[in-house]
Amino acid sequence: MTTKHCSFELMRSQFQESLKSCSEKKSLEPLNKAFDAFNTSDSDKRSALDQVLRDYLLVLFSSTGSADTISWEEYLQLCIEACRKDMATTTMPVVLLGDIFDALTLDKCERLFTFVEDNVSIWKEDLFFSACKNNLLRMCNDLLRRLSRSQNTVFCGRILLFLAKFFPFSERSGLNIVSDFNVENITEFGLDEPMDTKDADDKSDDDESPDKLKIDYNLYTKFWKLQDFFCNPNLCYNKVQWKLFSSHTSCVLSAFKSFKLYDEGKRSNKIVNLDESLTQHYFAKFLTNQKLLELQLSDVSFRRYVLLQFLILFQYLNSRVKFKSDTFELKSDQTEWVTETTQLVYTLLQETPPDGVKFSNTVKNILQREEFWNSWKNEGCPELQCPPAPADDDVASDSKKRVNSLPKRPQKRLGQIIKDATAHKKFVFGNPELNKLWNHMPDNLEACRSKERDFLPSLESYFEEAIEQTNPAAMLEEEYKKVNDCNFGWRALRLLARRSPYFFSQSNNLIAKMPEFLENMILRISKDKPTESTEVKMELTEVKQENHEDMHTIEVNDGDTEDEELMKSEEKKEEVTAAHNDTSKLMKSLVPELIPLIPLDNWKKLAIKLGFADNEIEYFEGMSLGRRKEHQTDCIKEMLKYWCDTDDCSIENLTYTLEGLEFMEAVEFLKPHHPSSPRVQANRLKSPVSAAAASSPPSDGWLTALKRQDKKYWNRRFDGQLKLGSALSHGFSVIQSDAPFV
Repeated sequence: MTTKHCSFELMRSQFQESLKSCSEKKSLEPLNKAFDAFNTSDSDKRSALDQVLRDYLLVLFSSTGSADTISWEEYLQLCIEACRKDMATTTMPVVLLGDIFDALTLDKCERLFTFVEDNVSIWKEDLFFSACKNNLLRMCNDLLRRLSRSQNTVFCGRILLFLAKFFPFSERSGLNIVSDFNVENITEFGLDEPMDTKDADDKSDDDESPDKLKIDYNLYTKFWKLQDFFCNPNLCYNKVQWKLFSSHTSCVLSAFKSFKLYDEGKRSNKIVNLDESLTQHYFAKFLTNQKLLELQLSDVSFRRYVLLQFLILFQYLNSRVKFKSDTFELKSDQTEWVTETTQLVYTLLQETPPDGVKFSNTVKNILQREEFWNSWKNEGCPELQCPPAPADDDVASDSKKRVNSLPKRPQKRLGQIIKDATAHKKFVFGNPELNKLWNHMPDNLEACRSKERDFLPSLESYFEEAIEQTNPAAMLEEEYKKVNDCNFGWRALRLLARRSPYFFSQSNNLIAKMPEFLENMILRISKDKPTESTEVKMELTEVKQENHEDMHTIEVNDGDTEDEELMKSEEKKEEVTAAHNDTSKLMKSLVPELIPLIPLDNWKKLAIKLGFADNEIEYFEGMSLGRRKEHQTDCIKEMLKYWCDTDDCSIENLTYTLEGLEFMEAVEFLKPHHPSSPRVQANRLKSPVSAAAASSPPSDGWLTALKRQDKKYWNRRFDGQLKLGSALSHGFSVIQSDAPFV
């Protein structure tokens, strides 16, 4: 056949004639020949054929009408074959289906939908699935919009079941990922006035039956208000709503329990036709008229519907849902109530005829399977895949291996293995690593006592660095010594408890200061070293003499006891505290006269030099924000009072700071009160302790310690810290300012 070049209209007319002959012959050969005859691109030919397929659909509507569904099915099958031969777009069958459903009535749509359901395997093929899934979903949604869920319930269910078969389980469009509830499904019932009871009063007493349930307005409202909780179970996590739900549930279940149903077929001994009993009317929405409630409670299906709603709600309250809020959790008493009520509901289901026990067990199995779907949903709905089947070659090879394999040597029994290991003094635990560990040495306790497993250091090696730091030639400040390190002290205590015989003593006195205790223990340990004992004693004696803050010299001899050392340390504390209190009182008395001599504009510079932080300066400013003129004066007053209570409080520190800021009037005011002034020296010589200190020449160790303390004091002043050692505040002013530093 010769190929020919043509336009879109020519291809359209030729395809339409070929399609007409195809529908008459019920074969695709004429259309296939016409498709191959044109010498143009496949996309142009497919677009022309797609238009022809939709145009010919109108011809079928005008010729056959909408009564013949068989012709529609044959035409759709013809279109599917054209798609498989790549002559038409793969979406054309679903597009034609949508056009047909739009033109037909609902009754005929329901009959034609059988074709869609029967060919679900075709729609799931790789050729059609990816291209047609959105069109099929749109077509089904259009049908659902036309249908009424109360009148066309069966057709709606068929559409939903088809979508469930067509789409995989992990399809996001068919999943309620965030576990939302349809809160728009509201059950309306009469809340205005109770039903008139005149007709009930006019009835004769002969019609009353003892088994008949009396329905009042209170039970009616409680029963139908439960539908709000079934519609939105999250209401149960509210305290007020939970009380309403529990009270309404107890009332309704007690009514069910008091009004039991009986199997009428057994009581009347009548032959019941199963076909007639299975034919029941289904209503998607409840009828909420108050006059019908008595009949509804007597109906078996209605009662089962309500009890099943209770079970579904109770399962949700106790289950773990991924998107449930953290606050949505039942308390212990609520959980106990739900468990008891669930058991009561199952009991009522078992007592509801016919086949109550069988129905109850079926519901229980369904809800148990629902737990697996809930866990699958919490995991993000992963795609379900079947395990791959073993290939035929693998099965054949396995069978050959079984046939050709030689019989293996029988293994020893476990008892025989343990018996042999015991004879050779070995252990068998069933694990190679455990066997290796336990069989490393014959005697495990002896292995634990070996010297290689002793990781404790000796006292001499651990305290070696601390002993070197106690040497005065090291020129190390007190705060940087090892004995002041808390980690070193904690390890030292543990080592002393294991190695030293002096740790556990008969004294009940507690440890006052950790550094002092460690120094004393170092002194005692040094006694056990005959070659180094004298040197260590001299070094520790000089270290104790350097501690001028405590004003006490430790006399190292064999007669000192722990009680005496603790008493001396307490005396040192009292002396230091008393000296500091005297200096603080003196400074506080001088503050009112000193304030007018300090420039008001530069008081913040003074605060910074005295070591106050920015937040502390803001605090002083906030003490008197309500005043204007005296604001800065009050700030200086609060600052100096606060500084007088610190450890840095001394006249020397303040004098040096004021000199650096060039506040000369304040400096001249403080000079008469300086400890180095003649008046203060005369007052100090009147006391017996100070007189003795001034008359007797100091020892070499004492003089060296004071010189080092003086150098330390001046270094701190140059660094801006302004901290004066406690030695100068206790009358050790015999060292003049021109004394040489060491």
